[in-house]
Amino acid sequence: MVKHTEDKGTFKDPVCGMEVSQISAIAESQYQGRSFYFCAGVCKEAFDTDPEKYLSKKRPQRKKMP
Repeated sequence: MVKHTEDKGTFKDPVCGMEVSQISAIAESQYQGRSFYFCAGVCKEAFDTDPEKYLSKKRPQRKKMP
């Protein structure tokens, strides 16, 4: 996959919620005409298996560590 050469902001990985840029993203998927960027291959695989699971539901907020 060709990496982009200019940063156009950050995006939230729809699986884990981590912020990534087009440059720092490990993987990218296209779904319904939109690009999604991922911090890891496992996040991309999970998304590709069931995109609606990650797009249609609000994930619960992560608990902050004490």
